[in-house]
Amino acid sequence: MLKHFSKKGFSFALIAILLMGVLVACGTKPAAPETNAQTNGAQPAGEKKPEPAAELTGTVTASGSSALLPLVKQASTEFMEKNPKVTVNVTAGGSGTGLKNVADGTSDIGNSDVAAGDEYKDKGLVDHVVAIAPFALIVNKDVAVDNLTKAQAADIFMGKITNWKEVGGKDEKIVVVHRPESSGSRTLVKQIVLDNKEFTKDGVTQESSGAVATTVGSTAGSIGYVDTPYLNDTIKALKFEGVAFSKDTIKEGKYPLYGIEHMYTKGEAKGAVKAFIDYISSSDFQGKKVEELKFLPADLLKK
Repeated sequence: MLKHFSKKGFSFALIAILLMGVLVACGTKPAAPETNAQTNGAQPAGEKKPEPAAELTGTVTASGSSALLPLVKQASTEFMEKNPKVTVNVTAGGSGTGLKNVADGTSDIGNSDVAAGDEYKDKGLVDHVVAIAPFALIVNKDVAVDNLTKAQAADIFMGKITNWKEVGGKDEKIVVVHRPESSGSRTLVKQIVLDNKEFTKDGVTQESSGAVATTVGSTAGSIGYVDTPYLNDTIKALKFEGVAFSKDTIKEGKYPLYGIEHMYTKGEAKGAVKAFIDYISSSDFQGKKVEELKFLPADLLKK
């Protein structure tokens, strides 16, 4: 009996050996046991974990349009709160100043109410459109006029009409409050209202939109122009050709007084400068803050 089982055992062993040989010849290998790293979800040996994003650092300088200043200042405050190792310095000076500064390398960003002219076409400037700014013709609250046609407004700003009674108001001298030649706001009004004719040299010139609003609010019979973030209860915004500014009237092409707001960089923006412009252009900032600040989203006219 023992002899019989020994032969059978030998036969089974021989079969097992032959079968393993066939498996090896076919390239089949027994499954390797799982390592502790694999069973515990750890990083496999030899693979690197992704590096965490580098913290933003540095200083961003932006200069130019005083019309765009409220939006850029608000964005800079929020951006610095989120990125405490970045400093954003924002100044005005007018769109012409902003374009010159960025072209010269004095500023990282040049803010402008108007597109860069031909004199900048070889300067390597890159345009970032960040908002639409409605503009309004503004008057002192004592002025008994609520609407001006394009022809009336042009004649006032060119000095052909000098008394409010000529456009349906009371007998009162008109005081024109200007911006300097470097101002994008002045350029916009010159293009849209005056058809590129020249402003009168009479009147008062102020360096910023805020100063224009203050001067018009405190000067009887005065008229000026500002973008709508500067409107307040000391001044009155006029209708233009019978239409008041609004998101809808601009989108529908009924109200032409607005500027497309640009932030120019010299070459493609990088580092903290790029991150700052990306923040202003983000859906969160464009979707809420832009209109809270009385601007309109950059893509309004594309919808």
